[in-house]
Amino acid sequence: MADLEGRIALVSGAGNGIGRDIAKALAAEGARVYLAERDADAAAKVAAEITDAGGSAIAVVADVTRTQDVQAGLRTIAAAHGKLDILVNNAGLNVRSDFRHLSEVDWVTVRDVNLDGVVRLAREGFELLRRSGNASIVNIASIMGDHGMRQLVAYSATKGAVVALTKGLAVEWAAFGIRVNAVCPGFVETALTARALKIPAFSKALLDKTPMRRFGTPEEIAAAVVFLASDKASYITGATLAVDGGMTAQL
Repeated sequence: MADLEGRIALVSGAGNGIGRDIAKALAAEGARVYLAERDADAAAKVAAEITDAGGSAIAVVADVTRTQDVQAGLRTIAAAHGKLDILVNNAGLNVRSDFRHLSEVDWVTVRDVNLDGVVRLAREGFELLRRSGNASIVNIASIMGDHGMRQLVAYSATKGAVVALTKGLAVEWAAFGIRVNAVCPGFVETALTARALKIPAFSKALLDKTPMRRFGTPEEIAAAVVFLASDKASYITGATLAVDGGMTAQL
C-alpha cells in the first residue's frame, strides 16, 4: 500500500513548477489531491496528467490572495470528505527589485501570495485539518528566508516569515493532531528561476557555493514534501528541511 493511500491533500500553486511535481508525487503515493490554482487551464492539465497516470486529482480554481476563493475550495473538500489530511502551501512569486526602488504595489503583491496566502489557507483550513486527527501542513519556504541576496529582499522577508509562522503553528496546533513543517528549497530549475539561472556568471557563482555542484529539481523538492506529509515523519513538527545541495551548510 502506498504511504498516503486515502489521504486528502490540497496543494496551492499546483499548476506548474514545484507545485505540479508535489501534486504528482502525492498522488503517486495514493493521496486524493486537490489542485488550488488561479490558472484554470494549468490546473486542468496537471489534473489530467495525474488521472492519466492512475492517480486521483481535482482542479480547484482558487487565488490564494482571495479569502473567498480559499473558502470556496475548502468547502468543496468539506462537502466531499469532511476533512483535510495534507495541506501544502506552495504558491509563491518574486518581484526582483533593489529595495530602494521596490514599489508599495510590488511589496504587497509578494507578501499577499508568499505569506498572507499561507496564512489564509492555514487559518481557513484549520477545522478540516483538525478533523483529520493526523494532519500535516508543509509550507514551501526558501533558504533565502535565512540569507540575503540583492534584489530579493521582499522575497526573503516573506519566506523568513513563513519559517517563523511554521514554528509558531507547530507549537500551537500540536494539540490538535496537526504537524507543521517547512521545506526550504535552494536554487531549483523552474520557470520562476530559469531566466536568472541562464546568466552564466550568476549560475557559476551559485554553483560555486553549492557543494553538490548542481541545481535541484522539482522532483527532489516533492520527495521531501511527501516524506514530511507521511507517517514516516510522525514525530517531526516545527522543522525546516533545507533541500539545497548543501548550499546553506557551506554559506
